[in-house]
Amino acid sequence: MKGVIKIGRLFYGISIVALGIHQLIIKNFRSEILSPFPAWAHSNIIFPILTGIALIFAGIIISGLFQIKFVNTKKTCLYLGFSFLVALIASHLPYILILSAGKTLGLQPWIDAAEELAYSGGAFVMAGSFSDSINKDENNRFTILLEKLIPFGGIFYSVLMILFGVSHFLFAAFIATLVPKWLPFPMFWTYFFGIALIISGISIIFKIGTKPISLLLAFMLLLFFLFFHIPEAISNPSTGGGNEIVRAFVALLFCGIALGIASTNNPKRQF
Repeated sequence: MKGVIKIGRLFYGISIVALGIHQLIIKNFRSEILSPFPAWAHSNIIFPILTGIALIFAGIIISGLFQIKFVNTKKTCLYLGFSFLVALIASHLPYILILSAGKTLGLQPWIDAAEELAYSGGAFVMAGSFSDSINKDENNRFTILLEKLIPFGGIFYSVLMILFGVSHFLFAAFIATLVPKWLPFPMFWTYFFGIALIISGISIIFKIGTKPISLLLAFMLLLFFLFFHIPEAISNPSTGGGNEIVRAFVALLFCGIALGIASTNNPKRQF
């Protein structure tokens, strides 16, 4: 599984780089990175730009394409996962539960929050793919604390998979229109993939056949990437400052996390 986890890290890392680059292009936060709250974070472009640069740096490190001396990849994963989690708690949840209480927001803000949680979970999954432990000394107490979040990585990720699966039933008519035209019976595939996503999320949470289910999920998400997101990115490359291109990378990111879950649930893993 050593090769599989390397591919998972690559997919996750380059996708994080894509998120960072997109923030530099649009000079604002992507909606899943930060909600409209706090407003001051959106009013000055320095904040999304600095965040974008940090994402690019972290993504390059995690991808394994380059190794930077004195930079610990596992710690980078832990700190990235923590940063996404803080953004979820400090931005998305107050916006949804407090500032927008009583307003009709629809499902999108919840999906944005769940995506942030999945990004965080993915970072913790990648951290768990490294067998080395953080040295238990005075200077690493916070990092050691973050290591305790590694087992929750798959759960964080699975919440989004289940939400995506449920959306296939709530918005079946719309999602069916997104099925490639060459694939017959679009409504059947809409429900089929919805069920597959829900079962995958539940299986990962409760550790039922985690390895084969995660590999099948990764394969399915790779198909989404190849046959849905890539054509959309080619058809609409400039929409939203290249958002469709980034969404393709996000699908690849989710595929990478699934590969990471499949690999880190191998008790004989040796790196």
